[in-house]
Amino acid sequence: MSFRFEGYVIVSADGMLADAAHVMPDSLKFEGDKLFFEQALDRAALIVHGRHSHEQQPNSPKRKRLILTRKIKALTVDPETPHASLWNPEHASFEEACAFADVPSGTVAIIGGPVVFDKFMDHYDTFWLSEAPHVRLPGGEGCFVGVPARTPHEVLASHGMKPDAPYLLDAAHEVTVTPWRRARGAN
Repeated sequence: MSFRFEGYVIVSADGMLADAAHVMPDSLKFEGDKLFFEQALDRAALIVHGRHSHEQQPNSPKRKRLILTRKIKALTVDPETPHASLWNPEHASFEEACAFADVPSGTVAIIGGPVVFDKFMDHYDTFWLSEAPHVRLPGGEGCFVGVPARTPHEVLASHGMKPDAPYLLDAAHEVTVTPWRRARGAN
């Protein structure tokens, strides 16, 4: 099996991916970021996320995915989501889950939440961190385990990742996406 791991998240200025109710508010949704995200997921062989994350895009039902959950033991097909497999990492390896989902290789897009991002933190080839600098979500849900005690940048750097130049996704709101890449010689 040969995989390329890419993470995707948009965060507020305070590092949150959702509000206090664990919902991504409209204030964190921008057309430029949504287009970037949708195009990236259309190229992925597999989408990986938790039970509360979903991209809600027109092509979503067509995408193969692994949904992490503690509620099952054996790998199983998700009865609610086309092309989705339910996976409990405590009972099956990632390789076993990919075999079950019939995905032998390709780009794996990790789209959250924090515990799911953390599980792959030492495997990302690139983590695409979109930032909305004018949005604040006090008491919200941090994008990674350890946020807000640490910034998203500090978390990525602590796992051997380094930022490249950011791309502007929404000029009016100054929303950018920065590719964080694995440093040579790091995990």
